[in-house]
Amino acid sequence: TGDNSTEYALNLILGSETEVVVAHGHRRVLKDVLPFSEFLTDAFGRRHSYLRISLTEKCNLRCQYCMPEEGVKLTPRSQLLTTEEVLTLARLFVHEGVEKIRLTGGEPLIRPDVLHIIAEMRKLEGLKTIAITTNGINLARVLPGLKKAGVDLLNISLDSLVPAKFEFIVRRKGFHKVIEGIDKAVEMGYNPVKVNCVVMRGLNEDELLDFVALTEKKPLDVRFIEYMPFDGNKWNFKKMVSYAEMLDHIKQQWPNLEPLPGDETGTAKAFRVPGFKGQLGFITSMSDNFCGSCNRLRITADGNLKVCLFGNSEVSLRDFLRSGASDEELLQIIGAAVGRKKKQHAGMFNISQMKNRPMILIGG
Repeated sequence: TGDNSTEYALNLILGSETEVVVAHGHRRVLKDVLPFSEFLTDAFGRRHSYLRISLTEKCNLRCQYCMPEEGVKLTPRSQLLTTEEVLTLARLFVHEGVEKIRLTGGEPLIRPDVLHIIAEMRKLEGLKTIAITTNGINLARVLPGLKKAGVDLLNISLDSLVPAKFEFIVRRKGFHKVIEGIDKAVEMGYNPVKVNCVVMRGLNEDELLDFVALTEKKPLDVRFIEYMPFDGNKWNFKKMVSYAEMLDHIKQQWPNLEPLPGDETGTAKAFRVPGFKGQLGFITSMSDNFCGSCNRLRITADGNLKVCLFGNSEVSLRDFLRSGASDEELLQIIGAAVGRKKKQHAGMFNISQMKNRPMILIGG
């Protein structure tokens, strides 16, 4: 520009280096900034650097919003991804630019080889974050192993702070084990420890303030999730408590609640009560979607790639793997699926009418 009083940056792509030249002659070089994988970039320019892999369809709870009371018909074991297939797909996606992998289920901690899978993923160059979403029942027992294997982030599901209500929601006992797991995670230095709470009218919306109060003394990130429709959970609009309603209720108790800057690809709208150690957030899939910044892909336990949690189109990577497809062929299939990803999901009225797997068979 010729105007030295104006700061400006000029990006020059030099092979695998990006040279950033700043005004007044200062400059720094950022190494290894490569173009993002075309296979993981959709038609709307969204870059999918976050992969969720379901390790199992099995779960030791029967949460009301996740699966029907009678349970679900599980996929025969031979049709589920083997350890080596999980790791092959993880390697492929990380090589193409995935930086974060979240292991889900079912309940991932009941898979016998979970620590081996994590330790092998930890070796993948370019993978920055390994996260786990767990119901917390087995967490305290396996936490030392998880930390040693290389788990960076923990999300723990907890939908009530009242033991009897917890048992009603999850149709099993185990409240004190979950609390023990959360406390042990804090003790072992996980910060923040994310606590996921699905809010359902008539069930636990009266506990919002109690959950927020948990963030006063502990480095917890409590995330309130709008109730979402999936097969078998008897979803209806009356059960959904919207983000706006939750926020309004919390602000009546803490009017000075402050919004926090969010990660541009994050799903949660984050807030903090000034002076509190932790924070809270809202995942607003129903009332205010975040499709425009979605960077997530999902692989189900039976090896299907889902490009949208609410989309019912899937492609079986397992079948292609088992038929001997090369990495290049797999990437073409993945790229085609990502390329078909829609601009946004169907919206809550249409989603509630759509056929989709029960949440337990999707993997969170």
